Amino acid sequence: MSSILFEIKDSIGSIILNRPEKLNSFNREMALLMQEKLDECKSKDVRCVYITGAGKGFSAGQDLSEVADPNGPGFNEILSEHYNPIITRIRKLEKPVVAAINGVAAGAGANIALCCDIVIAARSASFIQAFSKIGLVPDSSGTFFLPRLIGWQKASALMMLGEKISAEEAEKMGMIYKVFPDEDFVEAASNIAKQLAQMPTLGLAYTKTLLSNSMISHLDDQLQDENIFQQRAGQTADYKEGVKAFMEKRKPNFRGE
Repeated sequence: MSSILFEIKDSIGSIILNRPEKLNSFNREMALLMQEKLDECKSKDVRCVYITGAGKGFSAGQDLSEVADPNGPGFNEILSEHYNPIITRIRKLEKPVVAAINGVAAGAGANIALCCDIVIAARSASFIQAFSKIGLVPDSSGTFFLPRLIGWQKASALMMLGEKISAEEAEKMGMIYKVFPDEDFVEAASNIAKQLAQMPTLGLAYTKTLLSNSMISHLDDQLQDENIFQQRAGQTADYKEGVKAFMEKRKPNFRGE
């Protein structure tokens, strides 16, 4: 069985991390395959990307047995060839990426989730910056996104103490968007992806770019970027359809164009 399950259905590119016996921890094969599937999601047939895990966990991060192997990849290879390309692909993908956290998300698994555009979780899910427990530093963009999501003090404490955070705690501190009861989670998460897949894809892509720019921009630069991207959005077919539907008091039929 492949370590990544992938399908395109209803304009949603679904990526399922599929090493459930290892809590979907990453090895080289799985990391490279995920990059490949993210690249496939650039297709116009995909208007939303949905990432989740098989079994009881989302991802426990790096498979430590691979690191312990004398013939296995070193940290430079693991970061530069495995995780960093996953993060940059998710952030540069010009469509929304939903992370549906069905169980534990630890280490790199947690940080891959947190770099996504919308993160939702089952009530039984949890998050842990596990790096300090084995003498490592947070990677996979954790030191970039987490303090921006929850603030310096919270991020510093979670990363240094390696404290496990419940899904409900994560929602309260602004780490994730929303928590759903376990019994409703799959349906609720799927509905969010379906909704995004029927929205104005280019407008969402521009919003994603603006949010990414805002992390390093000054106010004047950001205002100029908003001007530029608003003009682009105003030239899309979906904008014209949205206005027409509003005037005709009907539901718009967006095509992602």
